This record gives sequence, structure tokens and C-alpha cells, in this order.
Amino acid sequence: MEQPYHDNLTYDNLAREDHFSSRKDQSLQAAQEVTDSFAVVSHDGQRYSSPRHTHPRAQLLYAIKGVISVTTDSGSWVVPPSRAVWLPANIEHETSSHSSVQFRCLMIDTENIRNLPDECMVVDVTSLLRELILKLAGLAARREENRKMADAVVRLLLLELSFSPVRALNLPMPRHHELARLCESLRNDLSNWISIETAASALHMSRATFMRLFQRETGMSFGRWYQQARMLHALSMLAEGRSILDVAFECGYDSPSAFSAMFRRSLGCAPSTYFE
Repeated sequence: MEQPYHDNLTYDNLAREDHFSSRKDQSLQAAQEVTDSFAVVSHDGQRYSSPRHTHPRAQLLYAIKGVISVTTDSGSWVVPPSRAVWLPANIEHETSSHSSVQFRCLMIDTENIRNLPDECMVVDVTSLLRELILKLAGLAARREENRKMADAVVRLLLLELSFSPVRALNLPMPRHHELARLCESLRNDLSNWISIETAASALHMSRATFMRLFQRETGMSFGRWYQQARMLHALSMLAEGRSILDVAFECGYDSPSAFSAMFRRSLGCAPSTYFE
């Protein structure tokens, strides 16, 4: 018998409610079991935002249309239609979009599945993987009628998964308290570039000390991190249909051409064609 997750949301056929976080996601539609280890959550609608919460199962989150952001204590991952994000079980996170979005979330019991990452990862979504995700979602509503098919799809899906630390879609956040506060304030106003000297001064550090701390905490230089923050914000704006001119200026670039050059270096194509 399925246990209630929240109102119309059911999850995981677990026997005890205390397996779930007290901070629950109220926005998702009902999760549908498709095999003993897999359930599917579907969302097709307007702007989406969840409170901070955890799940007892791992998640594979794929945006069919639009852009989804997943934020944990260690960073943020942006999920455009060419990628998915892997989120291990029991990691506190928030999920959001800046505009209407269609996504499918596979909830996976990994207890008997080997070689899956224990940290957040970006997943390359091949044409086959996309179709397998959509096929599972289609089978979920008719589980008993399609059990053998669902088991076969799951086996193929696990073979097709390819994990990679795609840095262009990840913004690591420092754990150092004062540095984390600085990074959060920078993310909230990306239109005004600040220098390393200004950032170091804000933390009462020398330039050299600040650079060493930032590299150690994030694995990136300050300049690279700042560029990454601007690009991830740009992806969300582009998904809303904002013009390249608006995106460029809001993200602090001097011109659309400068923004387009950065975008192409990071993701391999022009911003005008990325979502095609």
C-alpha cells in the first residue's frame, strides 16, 4: 500500500512516514511507481519552485522543455534539455525554474544498483536516453499491464546513463561562511562586475589570500566562477524567451557579441540556437 507523501503526492511504497523529510515538496504531481525500484514524477506547467527538502531515493531530473535549476549546499546545477542532473538520495536541495517548464523526474531506489555516483552529476541525454525516460513516464500510468516492458526499459536506461562533471552547467558554492555570503550577493546582482581586489577587500583579505581561498573552496578561479554564474543566469533568461540584448546587459556584458562569444566557448553553440 502506498504511503502518502503530501496531499495528492505518493511515493516509494515505504512502510514508515519517518523515512521522508519533514520539509516536503508540495508542488509535484503524484509520483507513479513503474517498477520496484523506479517511480516517475511529471510536471507540465508554469514556473516551478520547491522548498528545501530531501528524498529517500536518488533522482534523475530531465527537462523536456525549459530550464530547471537544482541547488544544494555544495552548488547549483542547471538542467537544459540536452542534459539531466543526477541527485543522490537524502541530499537537501531546492528545485526551481524561471519560466514554464516540462520535466520528468525518475525516483530511483539505488540499494541494489551498482556504480551510481554518490554526488550530484550532470548526465548527457542522448536521443536514446531521452526516449527511454519518456517511455518510462508513459508506462508508469499502466504499471501492471507493462511490467516486463518497464523492467526492460529500466535495464537499458541504466546502461545508457553517462555521468560527467560538466563544469559549464555547475556553479560550486564555498563552505567558508563569509565567502559564501559574498558569492550569494554577487549572484543576486550580476550586472555589475567587481574586481578581485574589491572582493578581497570586502572580506578584509589580501588579493593573494583571497585567490587561494576561493580556489580551494570552489575549485575555480574567481573570474571563472563569476563568468559561470553569469552564464547560468543567462540560460534561465534565454529559456524565458528574453532577447540576447537583454540577457547580455542584465548579466553584465558590454555587448551582445561579447556575451555570445562567451556562450559559444562554454557550451559550443550560439545562444540563439541552444534551445533548438
